[in-house]
Amino acid sequence: MRMVYKSTEGGLVTVDEIVENCWINLVDPAPEEIAELQSQLSIPLDFLTYPLDLDERPRTEKEDNTILIILRVPYYQGEAADIPYTTIPLGIILTEHHIITVCRAQNGVISDLLGRRIKGLSTGKRYRLVLQIFLGVAMRYLSYLREINRTVELLEDKLQLSMRNRELQELLKYQKSLTYFTTALKSNELMMERLHRSQLFRIYPDDEDLLQDVLTENQQAIEMTNIAASILSQMMDAFASIISNNLNVVMKFLTSFTIILTFPIMLASFYGMNVALPFQEAPDAFWIVLAIALGLSLSVAAIFWRRDWF
Repeated sequence: MRMVYKSTEGGLVTVDEIVENCWINLVDPAPEEIAELQSQLSIPLDFLTYPLDLDERPRTEKEDNTILIILRVPYYQGEAADIPYTTIPLGIILTEHHIITVCRAQNGVISDLLGRRIKGLSTGKRYRLVLQIFLGVAMRYLSYLREINRTVELLEDKLQLSMRNRELQELLKYQKSLTYFTTALKSNELMMERLHRSQLFRIYPDDEDLLQDVLTENQQAIEMTNIAASILSQMMDAFASIISNNLNVVMKFLTSFTIILTFPIMLASFYGMNVALPFQEAPDAFWIVLAIALGLSLSVAAIFWRRDWF
């Protein structure tokens, strides 16, 4: 899918054709769309296809007057997925008069940028738009981290009384997400620092300030991810012990209850034999045997209770 945007006094508008100083957004483009755009703007074909590889790492490339920037952006796959939150590549291509974004799937970063009225957003100021995308990526990471933390807190309440591994498996899914976040954020940081040293965004003072904000937000996201991953790892170890202890408590109760019931069963078994037994001639033999069985069971139950075995 290809959408073309152009900034006006009223904000971003969609245009039908590619014009000068426009923003072209490609989402999972078809081969025909890639070939058409490549021929129209003389962009290296690899620059359009690299971001479609889900394993592509953050980096920059330059060929002639065209710059390719690839970064990893957060992507929500849904609660039912094995990894609810993961990362995918987002490619940003800068030509002399256009900016192109390429991604395998519709992501929240571009949607946020299109849906909000951002001060100073202009498709003509290509480098500033790149920095605003960078800032949107960092903010989206922070937003997803807050959602993960809220979900983990809800699972924590369930785990305290759990005796199954289902909740631990849910936590493991979010731990995987945090691992993907950590790797992507650190790679993004290295790529942004290289751009910072390249003087690419020092043409205007406002761009330099915005780049500092981007680096700060990205560093904050890294720190929050590291803290959340550390807490989640320790929590999983602790709750694995809690689940084991909860199961031990149940097994202890069942074992104690089985021992208490053993005495009535043993007496009933003895008196079911066809041999001479005590009290067999007594008219109240049944009640005597029942009282002995209850007495033994209550005595054992009292001993277990005092020793906290029951």
